[in-house]
Amino acid sequence: MFIQPWDASLDDTEWQAWIAEGHDFGQLAANGPPGQPPAVVPTHFIVDGSDLLIHLARPNPVWKVLENDPNVAFTVVGDYAFVPGTWRAAPGIRPTDGVPTSYYAAVQFNCRAHIIDDLHAKAHLLTQQLAHFQPDGDHADVAPGQPPYGRMLSGIRGLRLEVGEVRAKFKYDDHKSVEHRTAIADRLTIRGQGLDIPTAAQQRRRTGRIGTWKP
Repeated sequence: MFIQPWDASLDDTEWQAWIAEGHDFGQLAANGPPGQPPAVVPTHFIVDGSDLLIHLARPNPVWKVLENDPNVAFTVVGDYAFVPGTWRAAPGIRPTDGVPTSYYAAVQFNCRAHIIDDLHAKAHLLTQQLAHFQPDGDHADVAPGQPPYGRMLSGIRGLRLEVGEVRAKFKYDDHKSVEHRTAIADRLTIRGQGLDIPTAAQQRRRTGRIGTWKP
């Protein structure tokens, strides 16, 4: 992932807060055999300390790939929008000569995958995930040998992704003027399509922290 200096995360707290806001779905990418494309698996995840936890169905072909090479990447992308060139034209330039771009936030974790097959460990992993995704606790306990989840545990495998490196990018034109960014955030809010409104919120948040960007 290419990161311009003005697109970089301002500190670890920024990307950690963005993940904690509910960006808990991403893509696991594992190295395929020579001559084959990487295996890519979309999935929910949770953060456990400095690690990520996921589970996948046992028949998933990614397991064979992971057993051959446990080095993986996990990427989360969100708060994205297409920005037309007419919005980005500099003063004195015809709007039709403006250059369009995409705004987005992305966090890439480079990890080493550890497969979890022990029934009790898988039950604990699922309990942690349910605590995150169903915090009201409106679900049965997850325990080996107990319905409804006990019989299902053999059909999944867990993964603990030991994070070795985190690369975060917040691409919201932070190298341009405050007035320019504010105007685009306003336009995104008015357009209101897809993720325009959360994208505008990220741009305003970054503008408030950075002001005029300085190298």
